[in-house]
Amino acid sequence: MAIIPARGGSKSIPLKNIRPLGGFPLIAYSIAAGLASDYVDRVLVSTDSPEISALAKTFGAECPFLRPAELAGDTATDFPVFEHALHWLETEEGYRPDLLVQLRPTSPFRPTGLVDAAIEAMLRCPEADSLRGVTVSGQNPYKMWRVQDGFMQPLLDTPYAEPYNMPRQALPETYWQTGQIEVIRRATILEQKSLTGKMILSHVLPPEYAIDLDNLYQWEFAEHVLKTLNLDLVLPAKKSYHACKHS
Repeated sequence: MAIIPARGGSKSIPLKNIRPLGGFPLIAYSIAAGLASDYVDRVLVSTDSPEISALAKTFGAECPFLRPAELAGDTATDFPVFEHALHWLETEEGYRPDLLVQLRPTSPFRPTGLVDAAIEAMLRCPEADSLRGVTVSGQNPYKMWRVQDGFMQPLLDTPYAEPYNMPRQALPETYWQTGQIEVIRRATILEQKSLTGKMILSHVLPPEYAIDLDNLYQWEFAEHVLKTLNLDLVLPAKKSYHACKHS
C-alpha cells in the first residue's frame, strides 16, 4: 500500500499540496506514481484537510479518514501518521499491508518504474527494514563546518587530518536522502517504532529527479525543469478540476 501524507497547513507555500505544478495539483504526481505500480494495491492519502481529501479522490486515491489535528501541526512527524493509518486500517477494515510505500507530495518527480524497482529491492532483501531514495550529495559533509563564537570547527570527526583541504575526489562519496521513495515494512513501524529501522537499503536517483519543494524558488525551478528537460516522469492523468488561485 502507498501512503501519501498531506496536511493542509503550510507556511512556506500556502495550500502547497494542491497548488498547481505543470498543470496538475502537486499531490496528483504522488497519487499517479502509486497507481502506476504493479505491486501497490491501494493508494491512501492521510490528510486533515477536507479540500485535499476531495481533490485526491478525483485523481484516484482513497481518503477513508481525516487525520486527527494533533498529527497535522507544524511539528508533526511522519511516524505517528503512519502508525495512525495502520491502526485505523486494521481496526476498521482488518487490512494489514506487509509493505508501505511513502510518496511525499513535495518530491513529485519520479522516474517511470521507480516504485516497483524499490519494492522489488525490498522483496529481494528480507533482512532490510526499509528502503530510502538517495542522490549523490552536491556538497560533501567532510567539507562542512560548525561555527561557534566566530570560529569554525569541522562538522564531522573523520580519519583525515584536514579533509576540508583535500580534493573532493579523494573523499568518500556521500549521499543525500530524497523524498521520492521510501518503502517500510509494517513490522518496522509497529515493532521497532521506527520508519527506517536499522537496516536501510538505498535506491540511488539521478540528481535531476531529486527536487524537493519547500519554497517558491524551488517551485519555479521545478516548473522550469518540467518545461525544459525531457525527464521520464510518471505524470498524473488529465482530470477536470478547479485550480486554486495562489498569490
